[in-house]
Amino acid sequence: MQNRTPRIPEQPTPNPVDADAGLTVELASVVTGARRRALRDGDRQIDTAHLLHSLIESDPEVREAFDGGPQLAKVLGYLVQRSIGYGLRWQGSVEDSGAVPVVRDPAADDVRDPAAEGWSPSAATAMEDALHRAGLRGESRARGLDLLAALAADGECRAVEVLGRAGVDARWLSGRAVERTAEVSR
Repeated sequence: MQNRTPRIPEQPTPNPVDADAGLTVELASVVTGARRRALRDGDRQIDTAHLLHSLIESDPEVREAFDGGPQLAKVLGYLVQRSIGYGLRWQGSVEDSGAVPVVRDPAADDVRDPAAEGWSPSAATAMEDALHRAGLRGESRARGLDLLAALAADGECRAVEVLGRAGVDARWLSGRAVERTAEVSR
C-alpha cells in the first residue's frame, strides 16, 4: 500500500513584512496556525481559508460572532474536508479574488508580491485590511475580529466560498464582526 500523504515543503512560509508588528499575540498565533495548515496540506501559500480555519480554532471572540454552534460546525466541517476532497481543486493554484493584481509592476520598489512570499494575494490583502480596521479605531494591533471582518468582506475569496457553502451570509458576518469589535473595544 502506498502512503498518500502529500510531501510537505521543508521551508516555512514567511510572514508578510511588518504584519507581525501589528498583530495581537492571539492573531499572531492564528497566522502561525494558518502557516502550519498550509504546509501540512501541501499548499504553496497561506490562503483565506487557512486563515479562517485557524481563526475559528484559536479565537473565542470569532466563534461567538457566528450565529450559534450548528452554523459554526458546518463551517468547520467544510474547512476540515479541505484536505480530503473539497479543497483539492484549490491545490497548486493562486487564490486571487481580484482584491489586488496578481502580476505587479517589478519597477515599483515599495510593492511586494505576497504570492512570492508565501501568501495568496487575497490573504495578504485581508491581513492589510485587518490592520487598517484596527488603525481606524485608533489601535495599533489588529484582532481576530478585524481579520474575520476583512475575510468576510471579500466576496470572491476562498473563505467566503466556504462560508457560503455552509450557509453563512458573509456580509452579515462581516457586519457582525465589526459590531462585536466595537463592543470589545469599549
